Parts: sequence; C-alpha cells; structure tokens
Amino acid sequence: MTDAEWAVVEPLLQFHRRGEGRGRPPADTRAVLNGVMWILRTGAQWRELPEKYPPYQTVHGRFQQWVRSGQLEKALRVLAEKLHEEGKLDLDEGFIDGSFAAAKKGPRGGKNQAGQGD
Repeated sequence: MTDAEWAVVEPLLQFHRRGEGRGRPPADTRAVLNGVMWILRTGAQWRELPEKYPPYQTVHGRFQQWVRSGQLEKALRVLAEKLHEEGKLDLDEGFIDGSFAAAKKGPRGGKNQAGQGD
C-alpha cells in the first residue's frame, strides 16, 4: 500500500483495545492491513502469513474486528473511489469469485449409504 493510499484509509481503520490498555502495545495498523491484503490476494491460510507481517493471530483478529464493525468495507470503498477519481480504477467493472465445488467422500463411483453403486 502506497503512502498516499495509506493516508486515505488510516483514519478509517481504528483499533479498539480490550481492557484498560495493559499488555503489549498494539501492532502497527499499516503492517496489519498489509498482512490482511496479502491473505486476501493470495488466498493462503492465516497461519501461512509470512513473518514480515505481525503474527497471524493479530492480523486475523484485527481483520475480524474491522469486518464486524464495517470499517474495512468503508475503508476499501473510500480507497476505490479515490483511485477511480484518479483514473486508476474502473468502478463499472468488477469480479467476484463465488465458485463452489462440492467435495464428496470416498472414491469416485463408490457405493452410497445403501451399498449401491453410483
């Protein structure tokens, strides 16, 4: 994420600590967001997050908080609008991957519960 992009989304991604502020200081929000973006871009599992990002538990927890509060959607929407104004993003075209493939147990052509073949 560029410095200009970060300047747009930083005020929209607040982090609320639990408790009375005891414990470790919170991880850098920009590093956490970059970790979230890496996961979303690669489709990897959270535990596969490279070590250059904060711990995956931190990144995942912050992601969950941002999603539940609507902060992440708002930040990404504002960023998309800014990129559109700069001619860097066409908002009239988008792609959503909603693919689903059922996974069946057992070998193909196996027997069903009644002991019959497919």
